[in-house]
Amino acid sequence: MRVTVSGLPGSGTTSLARYLAAEHKLELISAGEVFRQMAKEKEMDLVEFGRLASEDPSIDRLIDERQKEIAGQMNDIIVEGRLSGWFIGEAELKIWLTASLECRVRRILARDVIENLDIAKKLTRQREECEAERYRTYYDIDICDLSPYHMVLNSERWGVEELGAIVDTAIRMIRT
Repeated sequence: MRVTVSGLPGSGTTSLARYLAAEHKLELISAGEVFRQMAKEKEMDLVEFGRLASEDPSIDRLIDERQKEIAGQMNDIIVEGRLSGWFIGEAELKIWLTASLECRVRRILARDVIENLDIAKKLTRQREECEAERYRTYYDIDICDLSPYHMVLNSERWGVEELGAIVDTAIRMIRT
């Protein structure tokens, strides 16, 4: 089974993907984790690294192509990333998580080292605008187009356990 989990920053994609990987014994590949690690290696925050990625398309393409290649070679995998639902065409289940900007920013503030809520909101907006422009330019993808996804779930309404229960049911139905 191949599952993708996508959503905007702070929507809970990594948390849900980790839950599903553990629950269903699936391998997990996370584009966000790779992107964060690459930023850290270059001693940049995510906005700075995003700007660099805007100037150097090879950064995004490297992450995206690697995910696609690995997913194509494995049968039991969760692929977590903003564009994984677009790139993993053979996925049996594609999930998009949504939450309000305020909710996502609070999560980002708790997760990342950012001074305050206003700065976190500004950085999140900048990051989202930068990513949306890169996706349009590199792949002709509108990140707001949810047509590739089988499920759109509100992670502000439900926590990881509740979202997991919903997706667990979908996975059981697909496997039968």
